[in-house]
Amino acid sequence: MYRMLIIVPLMSLLLTACTVTPAGGGSVVVAPALPVVVQLGSEPYYQQSGYHYHYSNDRWTYAQARSGPWQDLPRSHYPRETRFKGRSYEHRNDGRGADQDHDGRDRDGRDRR
Repeated sequence: MYRMLIIVPLMSLLLTACTVTPAGGGSVVVAPALPVVVQLGSEPYYQQSGYHYHYSNDRWTYAQARSGPWQDLPRSHYPRETRFKGRSYEHRNDGRGADQDHDGRDRDGRDRR
């Protein structure tokens, strides 16, 4: 019985000493969602609301500075469509129209409508 009186307070002290915090002591912040359509220029970077976004291999990352550190953007924050200036086709994150020109035809000329 006396053992329990010693073990319970000791365990509660030990368990409260274990805390988990994000690296750097800061809080976890997720960047705002991207607009429905994002048009990228010659570089795969986009800036909005004080955040920098980078697009590569169908993945979006974000940071508060262009130099990083970069974190994966949650898929719920992805745009529905990503366009590139100077290209004759658009890339859509939903998988539709990835290889189609703006007139609805594939690059090889077949009509997909």
